[in-house]
Amino acid sequence: MEKHDNHDSARSRDVALIVGGGPGISASCARLFAKNAMRVAIAARDPDKPVLADLENMHGVRRYACDASVPADVELLFRNVARDLGAPTLVVHNIDGRVAQILRKGIAEADPALALATLRNSPFSAFLVGQQAARVMRANEPDVNGARGTIIFTNASAALKGFALSAAFAMACQAKSGLAQSMARELMPQGIHVANVPIDAAIGWTRQDGTRAHQLAGTSVDDNMADPDCIAQTYLQLHRQHRSTWAFEIVLRPWVEKW
Repeated sequence: MEKHDNHDSARSRDVALIVGGGPGISASCARLFAKNAMRVAIAARDPDKPVLADLENMHGVRRYACDASVPADVELLFRNVARDLGAPTLVVHNIDGRVAQILRKGIAEADPALALATLRNSPFSAFLVGQQAARVMRANEPDVNGARGTIIFTNASAALKGFALSAAFAMACQAKSGLAQSMARELMPQGIHVANVPIDAAIGWTRQDGTRAHQLAGTSVDDNMADPDCIAQTYLQLHRQHRSTWAFEIVLRPWVEKW
């Protein structure tokens, strides 16, 4: 019983920072983390999105403006979160990074400037967030599990397979995987859990009418899309894993997904 109480006490001191705020995975994570007594911050280029305002009003989530592809912005974000809430113990990088105009473009037609923007938005921003998280977490006191913090990178199926007409996105996702793997090998022996989570699915988040839907894939039927609330549960479980069995990579896909 005493051990359980200590674990709950350690969890209550958790500060979670979610970088890349939107109505899907980020909002689900923010709600779940707040429900589990964490102090939660969420960052986005536009922190005034209605969904983020709702998270603040209903769940006490702190909002921050940050372009995660700009080094100074990311450094300032971590400094402000540490000042307002405390040093982060859980950081989630949840930025897809795709530039719409480069989707479904053949390699011969892809605009190099858009490919570079995709890299800046996704793996470069992941590098900046991971760098600041590592600097902060190294100074954290270990919890009862001996852990100083958790860094989670949301990824996509392109991290595992480069589809045709998707060169820029495949390049970005596999770069993020390489970053996460290198960070895990460096930081896990220092007590910092690093996890890469490729999601091989359309993500259907709950709309106002109660249905789950994806802007391109339509409405979820019979759990054929990933549920962001369930993804958030996986992220929380990753953060709570015992260090004797830390998972580096978990691939999430619906039961009907062809792979």
